[in-house]
Amino acid sequence: MRDGTASPRTRPTDASYSPAPLAPNFALTLWATADRVPAKAAIEDRDAVTSYEALRAHAAGIAGALADGGLKPGDRVGIWMDRSAACAAAFFGVLAAGGIAIIINEVLRPRQVEHILGHSTAIVLLTTADMLARQNRELATAAQVVDIASLPAHGEFVPLPRVGRDYAQIIYTSGSTGLPKGVTWTHANLWAGARAVVHYVEVTEHDRLASLLPFSFDYGFNQFLCATFTGATLVIERSPVPQQVAATLRAKRVTVLACVPPLWLQLLGAPEFRREPIATLRAMTNTGGRIPVEGVRDLRRLQPQARLFLMYGLTEAFRGTYLPPDEVDAHPDSMGRAIPGSEIFVLREDGTLCDDDEVGELVQRGATVAAGYWNDPEMTAKVYRPNPLRPVGAPADERVVFSGDLVRRDAEGRLYYVGRRDRVIKTLGMRVSPDEIADVLYASGEVVEGIVGTEEDAVRGTRIIAYVVLKPESTLAALEAFCRRELPRHMHPARYEVLTGIPRTSSGKFDLRSTQASLETLAHGTQPA
Repeated sequence: MRDGTASPRTRPTDASYSPAPLAPNFALTLWATADRVPAKAAIEDRDAVTSYEALRAHAAGIAGALADGGLKPGDRVGIWMDRSAACAAAFFGVLAAGGIAIIINEVLRPRQVEHILGHSTAIVLLTTADMLARQNRELATAAQVVDIASLPAHGEFVPLPRVGRDYAQIIYTSGSTGLPKGVTWTHANLWAGARAVVHYVEVTEHDRLASLLPFSFDYGFNQFLCATFTGATLVIERSPVPQQVAATLRAKRVTVLACVPPLWLQLLGAPEFRREPIATLRAMTNTGGRIPVEGVRDLRRLQPQARLFLMYGLTEAFRGTYLPPDEVDAHPDSMGRAIPGSEIFVLREDGTLCDDDEVGELVQRGATVAAGYWNDPEMTAKVYRPNPLRPVGAPADERVVFSGDLVRRDAEGRLYYVGRRDRVIKTLGMRVSPDEIADVLYASGEVVEGIVGTEEDAVRGTRIIAYVVLKPESTLAALEAFCRRELPRHMHPARYEVLTGIPRTSSGKFDLRSTQASLETLAHGTQPA
């Protein structure tokens, strides 16, 4: 039996990566890891430590109770509780019993939870008495609401057989552009995605991965998957205060840190993160949007001992690209190349390949491409389409995912994000990327946070609006002067809105829609609801 004592890190070779050909029930990752390192800490949550053996026993108890209660393979089970060892056990318990797990964001309210349960036709909701007590009303749902504390905390259960194409999980998007959609991941998707990320980030059982993001968000969930896949330890931190987060990273000897851009920007302003490098931190990863170039350089300067992975992913395909850390300094605005086991195309509207540096839509194929949208064949057919470049010998029914994101590829194969197809700004007859303007806002050194939106204009076509949080010592006049110097006229913001903070989605990203809605409400003389 190994006890998790640190040993020298070994770097995986390219030959060590291969997708799992059989892709059985993904619950077996926990069962196998618990066999291999039973006493190793699986999850640390403040002072509570849960071993892999205890986590498996709890998952087995939940699986047995679900099976005894009549759960059938393919039935949907919602999981609505705080990010915790119990939430992790519930996920693996549902998979072990053959069900399809739906982790629901802990910050959602009854209306949103009811939509998810109803849309997925979940038959059970696993939750806690504390979660229900925090709500302003009782849930109205056909699902059986079960307090996780009422289920066995330990048991014996052998995960039911599953095959790669069987559904394992539905991830509901944050819904910042409308009602959330349920992206359906298979057991094969989970195996392929976890193996790919573990490979290129070089995660081993000796790592300690910070968990700062919701399990309901695919990126936050990925830290949990990688830890279980390898036998690493997941360190949960819930504080919204960057200074406390940075202190936890030091005290808990975190080795791998994953954040979205707003959280990185907050950490960059925390004295505890800035005062000296965090000695144990060896890897930092980013997805969910671009870190401004100045932010990338600050991260490299403040934490030079940590390798920085700039990545791109969409829920519809788990993860798409990563930039090798040794290329970050020279290409801080790139999102890299395809992850192992995937292929990325940049296509014109007619389905042909773009030339170098020509902007086109990012299209992904490979083992991580999800099965589609739950109970939405129309949207599935729109986004998951036949491969227009299907190679000889590829399955006739292969589907690729059309991301809706515009990118370009340089001569060396590196990809660069341009913007959402529906968010590219057309103003004064020119096409403008809002991210390019945001980069200049940050480069000014005057802002803590900033995003770029638009409003209709009869003359320009579209007016560019900059929403910013200024640094304490900064002025709007200084920011405006910098942007006038650095941007061509057609890219100048027509208006700046100075805010005290920028709203975020439930997954931690900047929420442009809520920002604009709040300002519109105030402009009409009413208070936000």
